Amino acid sequence: MQAQASDRDERAPGDRDRDRGPGDDQEPRRGRPRSAAAERAILDAVVELLEAGEPLAGLSIERIARTAGVGKATIYRRWTDKEELFVDVLRDIEPPEPEVSGTRGIGDLRVLLESMRRRGLAQRSSVLLHNVFAQMKSHPRLWSEYQCTVIAPRRVAMLAAVRRAVDAGELRDDTDVELMDDLFLGPMLVRTIHRPDAPLPEDLADRIIQLLVEGVGPRPPGNGAGEAAERR
Repeated sequence: MQAQASDRDERAPGDRDRDRGPGDDQEPRRGRPRSAAAERAILDAVVELLEAGEPLAGLSIERIARTAGVGKATIYRRWTDKEELFVDVLRDIEPPEPEVSGTRGIGDLRVLLESMRRRGLAQRSSVLLHNVFAQMKSHPRLWSEYQCTVIAPRRVAMLAAVRRAVDAGELRDDTDVELMDDLFLGPMLVRTIHRPDAPLPEDLADRIIQLLVEGVGPRPPGNGAGEAAERR
């Protein structure tokens, strides 16, 4: 933390001025929006360094600032530390978060599960994403930050969609809602994370929902092919 503090605005004004890069923005004034160009340059710089083979642990704020063409103070005005910056980089290179209606139940569940499937495909096809996630799990602070700011909100969105489905009569109202949420999430998590070689077909979200809604128990006698034969 001492090293970070010495890099931030506690330094003398002359030191901060010398630390500016050609793409740096001026000291922020109240009400002034951040420089989108500087922020974009910083995120791109981290990706560039990772693609060049730099490990997460080896990336310094100074190296990122130099690559982005900004001063270190610009980075610290946007992110308190590297962990916070890396989480935003991951958000940036992952598929975008899906837009849900906020009013539908099963329909929004389908959108959220499909988003998970697409992220799974992205991680399989992107060497960068795969490597970053593998490294991230060995950095407890970074992994915790990602869980709190990215994974937790996704779970909240899923749980809200399940509750809406219950309220709309699409799902049973006599079952633990959080357990139902886990039942919807579980199969997609297994396919995308725990079984990296498992297929992720386009209709996977629909198949998961259909199977859970219809149930996995045997059909009552008289249903299906036998009943159809009797009718004939």
